[in-house]
Amino acid sequence: MQQLLFTPLKGLQIRNIIFDLGGVILNIDYHLTINAFKDLGFQSFDQTFTQAAQVDLFDNLDTGTITPQQFRDGVKSLTSAPITDEQIDHAWNAMLLDFPVHRLELLAEVKKRYRTFLLSNTNQIHIDVYNQILKNTFGVDNLSPFFEREYYSHEIHRRKPHPSTFEFVLEQNGLKPEETLFIDDTLQHVEGARKAGLHAYHLKVTEGESIEQLFCLA
Repeated sequence: MQQLLFTPLKGLQIRNIIFDLGGVILNIDYHLTINAFKDLGFQSFDQTFTQAAQVDLFDNLDTGTITPQQFRDGVKSLTSAPITDEQIDHAWNAMLLDFPVHRLELLAEVKKRYRTFLLSNTNQIHIDVYNQILKNTFGVDNLSPFFEREYYSHEIHRRKPHPSTFEFVLEQNGLKPEETLFIDDTLQHVEGARKAGLHAYHLKVTEGESIEQLFCLA
């Protein structure tokens, strides 16, 4: 069998790879959600929510400490405009784009050669939608065919970039940090993984970089 190489880290003894989801596997565009909320009357929404910094309402949704309905009610409390739950969900999900088929095929190949895991800051409102995108694209119900195990922040009640989040995944699966690589498109998450002792790669999606460019068969 040919060896699948992660080209930027040749020479490291990597046995395990932990992937981020949004921006790394699923194409996303945060500006679409920001613009969608602005269209609903949230003119300063870009100050309320960004990829790097969120108010507690969004963090609480991602850590599963509030329900989707409590999140919707919280969003409504931020505006005097009359908006519905459906409008909130539509705006919140606007950032979710597509799963490129060739990227999913790559993940299937990577799984044959490494222990692979998913670690995502996400929430129930999003997961329902991107599972449907995944089914429409690849005919599978979720991402479990591509990973040994998936970790979603709203289910494990912890988020990146906290080092304890990475330590939780390592402990759950008996992984050694020096044998584990983490790939994410958010720098603060990469830095959190490094603090936990993992090798980490910052995927520069804004510069056109993708995981398809990082791996090669040798």
